[in-house]
Amino acid sequence: MEEVMQYIWKFRLWPVGSLRTVDGRTVDVIDAGTLNTGSGPDFFNAKVRIDGEWWAGSVEIHVRATDWYRHGHQSDVAYDNVILHVVSVSDGEVARRVDATAIPQVVMPGIETFTEQLKRLTANPLADVPCAASLKEIPPLYVNDWINSLAIERLEAKADNILSIVEAYRGDWRYAVFVTLARGLGFGTNADAMEQMARAVPLDLVLRHSDSRQAMEAILLGIAGLLNVDYPRDDYERVLAREWAFYSLKFDISPGTRPLWRSRLRPGNHPARRLAFLATMLKDSFSLCSNILNVADDTAVQSLFDVEVSEYWHTHTAPGVFTPSLGAALGAPSRRLLAINVVAPVLYAYGTAVSDSSRREAAVDILMGIQAEKNSVIEPLLRAGLQCRNAFTSQALLQLRKNYCLQHKCMYCRFGHRVLSCSATAK
Repeated sequence: MEEVMQYIWKFRLWPVGSLRTVDGRTVDVIDAGTLNTGSGPDFFNAKVRIDGEWWAGSVEIHVRATDWYRHGHQSDVAYDNVILHVVSVSDGEVARRVDATAIPQVVMPGIETFTEQLKRLTANPLADVPCAASLKEIPPLYVNDWINSLAIERLEAKADNILSIVEAYRGDWRYAVFVTLARGLGFGTNADAMEQMARAVPLDLVLRHSDSRQAMEAILLGIAGLLNVDYPRDDYERVLAREWAFYSLKFDISPGTRPLWRSRLRPGNHPARRLAFLATMLKDSFSLCSNILNVADDTAVQSLFDVEVSEYWHTHTAPGVFTPSLGAALGAPSRRLLAINVVAPVLYAYGTAVSDSSRREAAVDILMGIQAEKNSVIEPLLRAGLQCRNAFTSQALLQLRKNYCLQHKCMYCRFGHRVLSCSATAK
């Protein structure tokens, strides 16, 4: 409740002219102050006018007036500069400072209306968009501004993950791109398992043998625990098992804790086949990082992943598992997803690291030039009337749905804030 009250105070979400002290004096908030996330009063540097008299100092917020004494503020000099005590329930005498002087006290108006509206929003089933009925009333300029911010928020979060990998591996951008690509090839379902596998690969050592795609396949499949080394199912798996036995001893590597693979997928999406694609990308020293940083246009972005797996994987979903007519290693939709989840974030992260705004802008341009994603996560937002023009927009909608709607964080979403503020400030 106190967090809700802080939110109401910060954004002044009460009917105009309704703020009065418990003894009847009018209160005008000139500046709500700055929220304090540490110890001490809730808001610093606030400015209010009480019956025409100006006050500057701190504001303390409590659910009940008696919380002031329950928390011992009456004997704490850190609260002596409090100029206003804002409460939900006035259940005792007004707050007093260390010198026993009284502090003006206000019962926050409109809190019942606000909390009821918030409950209505957050009580909606997860399959729904809480504010769907109100979205059409929000001005398009306001909608577009929030969509743009959400897309950048998501891109920055991905870039931060990449930068954390760069830091963990002592500035090795090639390794960071390798881990990011591996995760991207998991396409959500096996993303965590692919990243776990990639982080176990001693990339510098492995790339000494990058002229051999077979060696790359054996190492990746071996680390992933996807080779039947004791009872190979066909001749090629037998070859891979021998290669894995050699390189695992040479580099002193082992599967360790095996990733939890989800293999009940369409044949082309089997993790072993994705690892075969990753092995092909590793061939000849893994130049993807430099290629991404020098990408020139949308066509070049798509061609980054225009590589083909070895002939064996045209008819096998896993070692020893024959599956005819598998088609290309990656279709156009998969290449678009890699551009969204690998190329754009890497460009943005690198631009952030070297303070190069042109590369960050290029990352945004890439997303704007890619066809919008279609999935069940954003479908409710489309039904609610939001438009999805390209991947930049679909990434924004994913961020909105996953990080706000499904988390019931309506107070921190600009759409939710708009709905709540209009309801709270109406007379």
